[in-house]
Amino acid sequence: MTLMEQAQRGVSSPVIKKLAKEERINPDELLSLISTGRVVIPYNPNHAPSRPVAIGWRMRTKVNVNLGTSRDFPDLQSELKKLKISIKYGSDTVMDLSTGGDIRKIRRKLLSLSPLPLGTVPVYQAAIEAISKRGSIVRMTEDDLFSVIESQAMEGVDFMTVHCGLTLKAVERLKKQGRIADVVSRGGAFHLAWMLHNEKENPLYEKFDRLLELARRYDFTLSLGDGLRPGSVLDATDRPQIEELLTLGELVQRAREAGVQAMVEGPGHVPLDQVEMNIKLQKRVCQEAPFYVLGPLVTDIAPGYDHIVSAIGGALAAAAGADFLCYVTPAEHLGLPTIDDVKEGLIASRIAAHAADIVKGYPGAVELDAEISRARKKLDWDRQQKLSLDPERFAEIRQRRKSRTKACSMCGEFCAMKIVSEFLNGGEADETCG
Repeated sequence: MTLMEQAQRGVSSPVIKKLAKEERINPDELLSLISTGRVVIPYNPNHAPSRPVAIGWRMRTKVNVNLGTSRDFPDLQSELKKLKISIKYGSDTVMDLSTGGDIRKIRRKLLSLSPLPLGTVPVYQAAIEAISKRGSIVRMTEDDLFSVIESQAMEGVDFMTVHCGLTLKAVERLKKQGRIADVVSRGGAFHLAWMLHNEKENPLYEKFDRLLELARRYDFTLSLGDGLRPGSVLDATDRPQIEELLTLGELVQRAREAGVQAMVEGPGHVPLDQVEMNIKLQKRVCQEAPFYVLGPLVTDIAPGYDHIVSAIGGALAAAAGADFLCYVTPAEHLGLPTIDDVKEGLIASRIAAHAADIVKGYPGAVELDAEISRARKKLDWDRQQKLSLDPERFAEIRQRRKSRTKACSMCGEFCAMKIVSEFLNGGEADETCG
């Protein structure tokens, strides 16, 4: 039985009990949410991550870090360092998007070392192998793609991005739309090229039952990808995007009927005034399936700072109901991220997730802010450092600009906290004013 089927029969497990405790929810309530598809737990038994997570309604907003090599930078050791950074600074999941070097070896090594659920985009490997064996992506066969999916499932991949909603009908809408950025999803581009060249329907859509059978057998979670996500704010919420979303909503229902966990991926580049509407639309069309968003990026003019752009959109999206944020680094649109880029992107995304959890009323979220605020009022720097998302950066800045007084060097003896505390409490007011 899959985890979803167990939940539908009311069968609990150590993983369910562990996550219910972490999420501050009754185990029976968590089972109910999993059984209806409103929460997913990416947990392939062949990997059995020691730090599993629950993603969806009433859960803490989760954050993902993308790892992976490219042909220009096929260095496994660098990706292993990025994995360590991701674990250290609180990522909930990681994805291996490798396209360079020995990608099987890289994935297996990451799986062996990752206590976090690990995801992939299997069409990457299938496309790369088609180029190697037959000279072109478009010569990939349906069996090539499904063979890769099964081999990755056997290795223990916990969730897979599969672009099942990119259909020939959606491609026709794309042609008529006249987008600025056309298709920016790499997996979406692979599928589109294959479909147009071979004049065939997307095999992941046409043979969706075959995909469901593999997902049931190995109990991995489907992450229904958005191959037509907008790559410019001017392309947001257009007909191709909505066409694909409607298809994904239908596939969510089919996955649930098969006892397979499924979440839905979303945009992309979206202006501020459309973020909330996109989240609510997805939740409605996809029957409250967990929503996994890239960003969203709310402007296109900030290369080098897209982690900030993404955090703005991510906070809005999660506050409106998105459940899972894929981080964006400063290197987005520019190159493969460095280790420092990974850290900056992760911290920015975690800030967005936490800010949204305060709005959602997630248990314990606002209490963290209250605790650090009390420490700030007391000028308790050790406590503030311990409670901060990045204690090392906290200490670095404090040391670099340390004050001669107990206050910070911005205000020093004119510290508002210190002055107001003295006068408000009446301790030294008479002596100071005279």
